[in-house]
Amino acid sequence: MATAKFTLIKQHITGKIEAGEWQENAQVPSENQLAEQFNCSRMTARRALTELVEAGVLERSQGLGTFVASLKSQSSMLAIRNIADEIKERGHGYSVEQLDLEEIDAIAPIAIALGLEEGDKVYRSVLLHCEQGTPLQLEERFINPKLIPDYLNQDFSQITPHEYLSTVAPLTEARHIIEAIPAGQQLKEQLHLKANEPCLQILRRTWSRHGVVSFARLVHPGSRFRVGGHLTFK
Repeated sequence: MATAKFTLIKQHITGKIEAGEWQENAQVPSENQLAEQFNCSRMTARRALTELVEAGVLERSQGLGTFVASLKSQSSMLAIRNIADEIKERGHGYSVEQLDLEEIDAIAPIAIALGLEEGDKVYRSVLLHCEQGTPLQLEERFINPKLIPDYLNQDFSQITPHEYLSTVAPLTEARHIIEAIPAGQQLKEQLHLKANEPCLQILRRTWSRHGVVSFARLVHPGSRFRVGGHLTFK
């Protein structure tokens, strides 16, 4: 089956960026130029550019054109998405290392976040998500076992916690806090950080219709990650 034209355009653009031919902030060809180059409709070219903008690879400037985005990976603070999908949409390789998967006694902050009693059993997973072989996110997640009893039986090298939870306990509500934090020695080693490099931490609680399912701590290297969003007011 022939590859769709919009996919070919996306591959062409990401290839130029990854090869270093188009640097950060460089302007990319317009929809008309791409349509002519790939012998396709302007709508097809627009779809390719739009999907790369949504993936954080490109950014648009009204009246000026479309440009290569900052080399930092970007995640939307207005949506909760699977990190594996975000990385793959940028045309990059995704890999994960499972560091811990265990049952523990909930200390006070975890118990409060999950709506449980201190000392209750909770499930804990720690994963290191990588982009192109470089650590991008350390995910520490605490799960209410009363709602997700089979969590410890999953292979998170094959499916992310986000994917699994979206299947067994569809999200109905989420709240998060984003803050900059200093990195301790363990974080420096896990995320391959430079000396004194700050981190971006996201604390996130998620609910299903049955109650609080998950409390997650997501930590990213400050030099490799940013959050962003777009709001339209009518």
